[in-house]
Amino acid sequence: MKFKIFATGLITKDDNNMQKIDAKSQESHSADLVAQNIEKLKALFPELITEGANGTAINMDVLKQLVGDATVTEAEEKYGLNWHGKRRARQLALTPSTGTLRPCPEDSVDWDTTQNLMIEGDNLEVLKLLQKSYAGKVKLIYIDPPYNTGKDFVYPDDFQDNIRNYLELTGQVEGGKKISSNTEASGRFHTDWLNMMYPRLKLAQGLLTRDGAIFVSCDEVEQPRLRMAMDEIFGPENFVADMVWAAGRKNDSRLISVSHEYIVCYTRDRGFLTEQKIEWRQRKKGIEDIYAQYEKLKRKHGANYAAMTAGLKKWYKELADGHPAKAHKHYCQIDKLGVYFAADISWPGGGGPKYEVLHPITKKPVKIPARGWITPDRDKMKSWIAEDRVHFGEDETSVPCLKSYLKDQEYQAPYSVFYQDGRAATKRLRELMGGDCFEFPKDEAVLQELIGMMTSGDDVIVDFFAGSGTTGHAVMLQNAQDKQNRRYILVQLPEPLAPENKEQKVAADFCDKLGKPRTIAELTKERLRRAGRKIKDEHPDWQGDTGFRVFKLDTSNIRAWNPKPAQLEAELFAHQDHIVEGRTEADILYELLLKLGLDLCVPIEQREIAGKTVYSVGAGVLMACLVPAISAADVEALAQGIVGWHQDLAPAGDTTCVFRDSAFADDVAKTNLAAILQQYGIKNVRSL
Repeated sequence: MKFKIFATGLITKDDNNMQKIDAKSQESHSADLVAQNIEKLKALFPELITEGANGTAINMDVLKQLVGDATVTEAEEKYGLNWHGKRRARQLALTPSTGTLRPCPEDSVDWDTTQNLMIEGDNLEVLKLLQKSYAGKVKLIYIDPPYNTGKDFVYPDDFQDNIRNYLELTGQVEGGKKISSNTEASGRFHTDWLNMMYPRLKLAQGLLTRDGAIFVSCDEVEQPRLRMAMDEIFGPENFVADMVWAAGRKNDSRLISVSHEYIVCYTRDRGFLTEQKIEWRQRKKGIEDIYAQYEKLKRKHGANYAAMTAGLKKWYKELADGHPAKAHKHYCQIDKLGVYFAADISWPGGGGPKYEVLHPITKKPVKIPARGWITPDRDKMKSWIAEDRVHFGEDETSVPCLKSYLKDQEYQAPYSVFYQDGRAATKRLRELMGGDCFEFPKDEAVLQELIGMMTSGDDVIVDFFAGSGTTGHAVMLQNAQDKQNRRYILVQLPEPLAPENKEQKVAADFCDKLGKPRTIAELTKERLRRAGRKIKDEHPDWQGDTGFRVFKLDTSNIRAWNPKPAQLEAELFAHQDHIVEGRTEADILYELLLKLGLDLCVPIEQREIAGKTVYSVGAGVLMACLVPAISAADVEALAQGIVGWHQDLAPAGDTTCVFRDSAFADDVAKTNLAAILQQYGIKNVRSL
């Protein structure tokens, strides 16, 4: 295979056809939500878009004409929730992030195979970074945000440089900003909490699938304001319920001891659920126990259904009073299709048809119910009998019944009240971790109910206030139970733990024993590791995913041009390489995945081509060679190898191929490499 090489004398700097990605490029930022919103408006109403002093703008006069003056208001007196800083909070959600997520295989479990993510960082920035890759792909979001208790608030957002603010707050750079207390005396008690929550909820909405939902745990202090804020973001028509999480008596000194919290639930598009007849259903209590006993009987008796039926009836009889399975003891018959009960087959209210039905063994007419048969259609009755859907007695003297199978009746609409035995959840976590590392952990069994109720298959579940990692634990538990492949994405701030703080000493000492930094995120990861091992031990027949990939929020790998006037010459030389010093090829590669909208768990292959490492992401959707040096002599062999691999992969869509800009010996090498790749169909060639 021969490639066209451009003569050195014909190449100039202006001829360079490899597009460069720098700190100002769209590819180096998270999703620009403002630009997306403007494009949506432009598609619907092109006449709205005009040019303003700062670029593209919305013509408010035209908007008023389109919808009528009466529907557009700028008045201060209007129904809704308002607070100081609301406009800034909304703007904060729309401001793109210039950060990145750096891979940490050393902290991960089953890095090469897992589809789960555990991300350390400020969840506001992480949510921005996830927009391109996961918008419209998340089925369920559950969060348990900090309650407004008047204690230190660890999410003060810096509008100008939130990444720098985050690194200072978590002690990763010098500066150590002090975290101010959000006390009622400050006069901004509710305001600070709303300013923290609003932009995060706004970004969360964009991640949900059309049939997805968000569940937010909250206490009575902020529940009224949370409802109003979510009405504004998700729309009041998408409100589902204020579910109650009953956690037992608190016995506090208030006039009334509040013994419950709330789970506020909204859908992304409730109308879509109705149109598609999508239902959230919850498995009835005790059903799993019946199935477990059924499987045991099947292994013991094989196809001897009479023996299996006798064994199931005996098991029901021996169950303790109050066992949830006893509520379903009428499901006590077993045949080749499963567990069933014999339902009445007579006409409700009387007056039904009374045609002849023969017993399948004696061949004699069976006893007809006094009210007649449930169906006037003889052919339908014959088909039920042929399908073995009718339960006959030993002979014709018994009235036949219609079989009602457990598998058809095991689900119900979920109740709005969830019960948690807080002491039991705390005890289980204490046994798992070997100590009380977390105060008041959520009950993984309750979250498992929510997850089982509305997710299945390989649905994605997100929790961006991960805390003790209960959501990840619950996802693994539910997968082990129903043999599904749900994925989780957890985000947790690496909030420092201080051993001198009485409430944090046990957790800080635990991190010391692990040899890990004293942060809550380290506890989250360790809980996930231990929970995964325990679930595998308890479910040896399940070979599902109990691993997770760890990523950490940091500044972008692409160096921003921000020179110091007094050191301009030195800054110019330092800026020749646009990659931040100390960043690895893996760091750069995963930033490309984020900025190009690819899943962080997408398959990645690598090959040595012409002595250089080349990566293929997502079967050739992205190809990258991020080595620090490419000489003119390397160009033809490297390009030939990339083209050959690309042809073998044969990706369905366009391929983007990326190189380090500073790697090329000169512009001639850079331009020749780009020209060869483009000549053979790789049109999008970029450099960093």
